Amino acid sequence: MLFHKVKAFVVQLDREGADSVFSGGQAVAGRVLLELAGPVRVGALRLRARGRAHVHWTESRSTGSSTAYTQSYSERVDVLSHSATLLAPDTGETTTLPAGRHEFPFSFQLPPTLVTSFEGKHGSVRYSIKATLHRPWVPARRARKVFTVIEPVDINTPALLAPQAGAREKVARSWYSNHGLVSLSAKIDRKGYTPGEVIPVFAEIDNGSTRSVLPRAVVVQTQTFMARGARKQKRAVVASLSGEPVGPGRRALWQGRTLRIPPVGPSILHCRVLHVDYALKVCVDIPGTSKLLLELPLVIGTVPLQPFGSRSSSVGSYTSFLLDWGLGTLPERPEAPPEYSEVVDSVAAVGQSPFPVPQDSDMSLEGPFFAYIQEFRYRPPPLYSELPINKGGLIQSSP
Repeated sequence: MLFHKVKAFVVQLDREGADSVFSGGQAVAGRVLLELAGPVRVGALRLRARGRAHVHWTESRSTGSSTAYTQSYSERVDVLSHSATLLAPDTGETTTLPAGRHEFPFSFQLPPTLVTSFEGKHGSVRYSIKATLHRPWVPARRARKVFTVIEPVDINTPALLAPQAGAREKVARSWYSNHGLVSLSAKIDRKGYTPGEVIPVFAEIDNGSTRSVLPRAVVVQTQTFMARGARKQKRAVVASLSGEPVGPGRRALWQGRTLRIPPVGPSILHCRVLHVDYALKVCVDIPGTSKLLLELPLVIGTVPLQPFGSRSSSVGSYTSFLLDWGLGTLPERPEAPPEYSEVVDSVAAVGQSPFPVPQDSDMSLEGPFFAYIQEFRYRPPPLYSELPINKGGLIQSSP
């Protein structure tokens, strides 16, 4: 009979649904709702909030003979810990609550710096609030509520506004034959982007070989899990584009080929047991030879690029960027990129991470390219970095 006296026992937040997303330094407020069918003796009602980053994976090992064993790697770190007592008798061991509805409010402050919520193949970062109702002679009753944390990553910093560029070359070979030199140079206007934005990719492919080559570009997410001095990585392609074949002895230019960033989670760079990194990889498929690969680092942020008027210094750097590539005109002043919350809210679910988890992928750039994230359903606003001239155009000419 004691079990049926508790009709409801839940943890509720003042901010529910898509609004139950927090960042470091904010206050989390809510209530524990207890509904009783009859009088109940209560020993205590306690609350605990916890945030934990946890990684775990196993690897098969061999002793050199026929004996094999499995090595387990596991590590966890608490990033949030808060405890409170919402109800405790002033005297004696118990207090009696009458039938009806009882609410016990709570509030606590999050630490100034946290780790963004994350769900991965070998690890996670999860936040929850647990209420425990203690009663004499009855097992403790528990209620749990999960919530999401998104740590701000502001891309409006000098390091993330700096252009990224690189160049590579490779001799096309098959067996002992030399088929000529293939060179690749690529550049993007900055390092930091937010979901919903478009990366304009500038590249030059010079095919000095006797075979046609194929340029391509992808955005790759790398999840790195760390435990006991070991590391485990998982990679997934989240966006991709393919160019046109470049014939022997010809040159191709990408004058701002666009690559859209889908609604992925932000970069996680400051957690002791896991990292989430992004990179733009531009490669050239060369028949009979390993790929020519150029990698430019990316940071996916949550605070979008500020409008032109508030960033005079970056405007100057962007003008230099255009001039370096022979593009002397600036586009018209556009509207600002979308807010991060606008992009991820529609894919957020109550009690779940708002970011789609990329499908498992062991593939490297040796395999076919595939964007695992579903097609982005939002029309991104124009960016000051989008070039109106020859959008996505591929120009081929003789060297």
